[in-house]
Amino acid sequence: MDYSKNGIVKKHKLLVSSGRRISTKLVINIFRIFMLFLLLIGAAGVSLGLGVVSGILEETPEVEQISIAPSGVSTTVYDSEGNEIEKLVASGSNRIPVTLDKVPDCLQKAFVSIEDERFYEHNGIDTKGILRAGASFFMNGDMQGASTITQQLLKNNVFANGGSESSFGELVKRKVQEQYLAVELEKNQSKAVILENYLNTINLGAGCYGVQAASKRYFNKDVSELTISESAVIAAITQNPTKYNPINHPEENVKRREKVLNNMKKNGYITEEEYQEAIADAVYDRIQTVSVESEQDSTPYSYFVDELISQLLTDLQKQKGYTYEQASNLLYSGGLSIYSTQDPQIQEICDRETSDPDNYPGNVYYSFDWKWSVQRADGTTENYSNVDLTYYYKNLLGQSDFKLIYSEKEDIQNCIDGFKAAYTKDGDVSLGETIMYSLQPQVSFTVMDQKTGYIKAIVGGRGEKETSLSLNRATHSPRQPGSCFKVLAAFAPALDACDMSLATVYNDAPFNYSNGRPVQNWYKSYWGLNTIRHAIEQSMNIVAVRAITDVTPELAYEYLLNFGFTTLVGEDDADNYGGANDVTQATALGGLTKGVYNEELTAAYAAIANGGTYIEPVYYTKVTDSNGRVILEANPQTRQVLDEDTAYLLTNAMHDVVTEGTGKLANIDNQYVSGKTGTSSDDYDIWFSGYTNYLTASIWSGFDENTDITKYCGNTSYHNRLWSKIMKEIHDVKGYTYEEPEKPDTVVQANVCTSCGYLAIDGVCDSVKTEYFSSKTIPTESCKCHIKYTICTVSGKLAGEHCPQDVLETRIYQTTFQGKNSYDKDAVYALPSEIQNGICIIHTQ
Repeated sequence: MDYSKNGIVKKHKLLVSSGRRISTKLVINIFRIFMLFLLLIGAAGVSLGLGVVSGILEETPEVEQISIAPSGVSTTVYDSEGNEIEKLVASGSNRIPVTLDKVPDCLQKAFVSIEDERFYEHNGIDTKGILRAGASFFMNGDMQGASTITQQLLKNNVFANGGSESSFGELVKRKVQEQYLAVELEKNQSKAVILENYLNTINLGAGCYGVQAASKRYFNKDVSELTISESAVIAAITQNPTKYNPINHPEENVKRREKVLNNMKKNGYITEEEYQEAIADAVYDRIQTVSVESEQDSTPYSYFVDELISQLLTDLQKQKGYTYEQASNLLYSGGLSIYSTQDPQIQEICDRETSDPDNYPGNVYYSFDWKWSVQRADGTTENYSNVDLTYYYKNLLGQSDFKLIYSEKEDIQNCIDGFKAAYTKDGDVSLGETIMYSLQPQVSFTVMDQKTGYIKAIVGGRGEKETSLSLNRATHSPRQPGSCFKVLAAFAPALDACDMSLATVYNDAPFNYSNGRPVQNWYKSYWGLNTIRHAIEQSMNIVAVRAITDVTPELAYEYLLNFGFTTLVGEDDADNYGGANDVTQATALGGLTKGVYNEELTAAYAAIANGGTYIEPVYYTKVTDSNGRVILEANPQTRQVLDEDTAYLLTNAMHDVVTEGTGKLANIDNQYVSGKTGTSSDDYDIWFSGYTNYLTASIWSGFDENTDITKYCGNTSYHNRLWSKIMKEIHDVKGYTYEEPEKPDTVVQANVCTSCGYLAIDGVCDSVKTEYFSSKTIPTESCKCHIKYTICTVSGKLAGEHCPQDVLETRIYQTTFQGKNSYDKDAVYALPSEIQNGICIIHTQ
């Protein structure tokens, strides 16, 4: 600043100048007008806001009219004919009410400390919490909850869609009403009543609702017996019952539990000594022990209902934006009506036939799932399972061929007893043991309507189903598809995108993968020149690998993704699998990193059956609420994965599989069946995936633990008979008549030479077939591999002009022969060198 005399005089002149005064007044007036404008807008906004709030509050029920007690209405599942097939256990059914005087103070304070620290101070709304959350959001972008326990109780028990509103307007409406009712509720009810209802309402994971059910589930004790440490575990769950589930995600629960304990100590609810004792407690060992004893379910859902539940939970989250907890609450306690795609007749046939031991060869075998928890003398807990059994017998005892497969349950018990004898120490106390048996070999079966995507029936295993949401071998157990993949990975893209046809010829001769390893045929020999049609019919490995090599594994991989497979491993993900991926030549033979699901293989074949249009498998048609309003409709993804003519050609070729080829045992009388067999390496997995004009179905069979099926069962063809038996009975019961697929106008016929795939020449080509073609790939050139020669039988050379007629013979040879090895069935047709070397020199005049 200039504080000199001249500076002060200069500033004074500026202040008293008329121009300066006018300018200053103008700025002041503009500022006043602007502020007035802001005040008017603010007043209008407040007035509008008050009007909106007033309107919302007019629709708010009186506090005397609401019930804050937990409730839940079961959901009903119907089959495609409207029959009730299941009552989904309402959330409340796994809720054990308990009065507050039975809830230990440490558990009450644990929830208050983590969910609503000022619960005993506020009037239903935590103003400080709201300001804190707002400041955190504007300063750090961090979203923090500010709902009180009272508000959470209202959201869960009063507002039907609490937390799952479909619009911002509905959310605002619910929040305004919730806060209003929270204040009114606290005027009418004590903190004790509010807290009691809250503790009986909340979702605490693993199907538990309320603290008593959670205490029983996780610690196998009454809630009144919970310690501070155990209380903190349970209180840690409620913010996200999936993420903080102490059984499935103990590493996440432990972080949240520590925050609970820190808050309890900060708020003076526990001492430093109690805090340290709780922190040091090995509480998760006890949770795992109880989990072992609590896994069995007396009323398990069917495999179909299991998968229906899974799809609905996914769709509610994807289509409606629900969280998992919101979707689960709605599904189990929303009083919904679910209309499924299950056909009761088809499901009954599948269940009955897959369970019939007469449909399987040899003896019955058993595998088992075993868990055992033991407390050592020093108080530590050890948990053992099948993994430990296998390590003990295979690694420590050197039984390299050890497998968890036995013909008698008594032998299984002897196996377990041997392990326990080796691992039991003085002073040990067994805390719990469970064992679940599974029949072997196992099976999965899926039936799908290719025109709608509806899953008509599904079987996830044979033998008694002991738990809900258990292993479903049709949807959650990836297995190697073997030769079922030849059509999808090699021949489909070859015909669809690479200008090949069913008449395209490959040489079934020695061929190596790019790494130098030879490709082996299942028949342990070579069959020479063969068309793609014949390669499909006879499941020829070398031809399939040659085809995918020409197609390129990259293009094959893209087609497989388009067919709907989700378990494939791309090159970008190879590092997670030790460098292995499915963009390889071996993919043509179903040699995959992880395998595929039966359901997805069925959907892929259904796409071929449906003229090349893929439809995502679906288990329901619609879901309605208790008022009959549709809240969810099935909207499966559809896409064209093959041209219609390609689909028809593959269908026609795969019909040969069941009439002339490897799948004869799967054929059905009086039905047009197309399909493909599949057997994985070492005979671990056997498949048949096929279809009629009505339905597509896939069967898998094998041992849960990779095992040579031939060793135990004697053959690998029983599944083809079972597929045929099930599908024949289904078609008979449903009254399906014989119907061939409709041939597209773009499919035409031509007579071709089967040794080269070009148009046959009458009298020259010795092997001619009338073949179907896409109009885009029908050959226009004549046979290039056969030539007719007149031979002098005396010299063995081409006949000259002087050779007598009685020594002449007409012969046909292959001039573009692809190999002359003795193993090749076409070797006899090769053009001999003596003929190539000239004309008869015996008859010269």
